[in-house]
Amino acid sequence: MAKSKLSRPKSKAPDTTIAVNKKARHDYFLEHTFEAGVALLGWEIKSLRMKKVELIDSYVLLKDGEAFLLGCNVTPLDTASTHVIADPSRTKKLLMHSKELARLFAAVQQKGHTCIATKMYWKGHLIKCQVALAKGKQDHDKRATIKDREWAVDKQRIVRHANR
Repeated sequence: MAKSKLSRPKSKAPDTTIAVNKKARHDYFLEHTFEAGVALLGWEIKSLRMKKVELIDSYVLLKDGEAFLLGCNVTPLDTASTHVIADPSRTKKLLMHSKELARLFAAVQQKGHTCIATKMYWKGHLIKCQVALAKGKQDHDKRATIKDREWAVDKQRIVRHANR
């Protein structure tokens, strides 16, 4: 008798995430997200394949109608290039549509708003950076978020024990 299609293990899609800025959700309210391409050098691509990147404390600078990623640290591989002097904290240009840039620029002019990088990932053979328009959290907002998250865990525990 032949095996049914339901019993076959399903293949998972490969993980395309390179790096995530976990600190961003803790420090900011993320309002809108945008997808941006990143202009990189060859040694940076090789390092990103090995996930040697840090997005913590990185932010987006909007200047002269262009967007730049600052504070993103890409650690160079020892074997990547022998003839190029690698700068780990090089400023990277973000490639976005002009309408998105105009929207970001107008929003950043408001008090309390900033633009931060939240995630780097592969999209096909291209590297993309998720950029978020964010508003800073105050300490009491951070505590409320933690309190809500803990209450959600406790609720699940209560429901699980009530169903026994």
